Amino acid sequence: MGIKTFFVKRLAKVTAKSIQRWANAPIQAQEKIFHQLIAKAKNTAFGQDHHFDQIHSYQDFIQQVPINDYEGLKTYFDRVKDGEANVLWKGKPTYLAKTSGTTSGVKYIPITKDSIPNHFGTARNMVFNYIAQTGRADFLNGKMIFLSGSPKLHTTNGILTGRLSGISNHLIPNWIKRSQMPSYETNCIEDWEDKVEQIAKETIKENMTMISGIPPWVQMYYEVLLEKTGQSSIREIFPNFDLFIYGGVNFEPYRAKLEALVGNSINTLETYPASEGFIAFQDQPENPALLLNVNSGIFFEFIPTDEIFNEKPTRLSLKDVKIGVNYAIIINSNAGLWGYNIGDTVKFVSLKPYRILVTGRIKHYISAFGEHVIGKEVEDALLQVANKHDVQIIEFTVAPQVNPQKESLPYHEWFIEFAKTPNDLKSFALEVDQLLCQQNIYYSDLIKGNILQPLVIRPLKPGAFRTYMKSQGKLGGQNKVPRLSNNRDIANRLIDLQ
Repeated sequence: MGIKTFFVKRLAKVTAKSIQRWANAPIQAQEKIFHQLIAKAKNTAFGQDHHFDQIHSYQDFIQQVPINDYEGLKTYFDRVKDGEANVLWKGKPTYLAKTSGTTSGVKYIPITKDSIPNHFGTARNMVFNYIAQTGRADFLNGKMIFLSGSPKLHTTNGILTGRLSGISNHLIPNWIKRSQMPSYETNCIEDWEDKVEQIAKETIKENMTMISGIPPWVQMYYEVLLEKTGQSSIREIFPNFDLFIYGGVNFEPYRAKLEALVGNSINTLETYPASEGFIAFQDQPENPALLLNVNSGIFFEFIPTDEIFNEKPTRLSLKDVKIGVNYAIIINSNAGLWGYNIGDTVKFVSLKPYRILVTGRIKHYISAFGEHVIGKEVEDALLQVANKHDVQIIEFTVAPQVNPQKESLPYHEWFIEFAKTPNDLKSFALEVDQLLCQQNIYYSDLIKGNILQPLVIRPLKPGAFRTYMKSQGKLGGQNKVPRLSNNRDIANRLIDLQ
């Protein structure tokens, strides 16, 4: 056992006991955080506007602070971005995490000095807990790769700004940096194809023991390695590869392919990070449920998903949630997010401790590859091109094609019922794809990086959607065809009905 491993294992045991303590007393942890948040933000612009000095209980809070999304807080976010202090949280944020928005375009989410431990302390504690639970720490003796966005940051009115994965590269402790790959220069390469090629060159002869990243990006990395070496499995290239850490997308559609590329199963660890905060993590290796991060600067609220669009939805603190109910997750944090709807839905599978499964998004979306494409983006792109070409759309829906035939790249498949099919369907599809790229930086990255191929349009015969809705017993009334799906249930049914 190396010196690093010896000391980390000791620290891991302490960390695991700490996690167990707060996991066993979650309500107390949440109540403490609630009162700390209110006290520290009382004199901010938001705190004064919402009378934080009059808030003494959660019920008081509900009366004073409405549910918000980015749009609801945009005037405050804009003031933060303009460099104003004491707006949503005391002082100015240390970073702004730049991410795709919905109606707002690009979003700028504050990361404050107080919220940094939530993002990066949680990641460290999660790994230490894994070591304590499994006894596996040998991966620390080899090289570790973090497939992420560029760590290059720019300043926005004096505030360092970049993608969360890029920001995280600047906060990795020195004892990890010595084992971290790829090099900073390679990590800064913007073109994903070039970046993966260079990462493969740098790592191909290294003792890679831990890999972290979004599954489709990792899959591409594996395929480049195998092509370069002529080996039949990643295990032959990296015999000591021991741990894969992932988050952001559902791993299951990729599991079989990734395990085939590796050569056998691999130990995995799932995370639930977001620009808004580190929400949960897998605390038991054999349990797919994620432990809610109740002791790390976030006070959680939950709204039953069937009430989320009500004028006055039921708002629940942690002590009132139930197993098996789908909830929209709402956060209040030391980053200055208040009543903030992050758009995800979860359900609890355990209350002792509180463990969740992510069940989807409040609205239909596609994020099979980490792109987070939402309805407004696809509708705007399609309708702009349709209007330009004087083409009428009767109905459409979009689904991911994760496993296309003939070993081609995955893609978004658009099922469209046209009143009249465009003369040049391929050009029409390419224009839609280009507009979608302009609206969504994550989708654009996947296209430019050759992780996805441009969208494919499948024209449907007249009446296709009506036939589908009838087959589902949903013809007429208020029933609508979902415009976006994160699976192929609707897509496969439409194909069957052709």
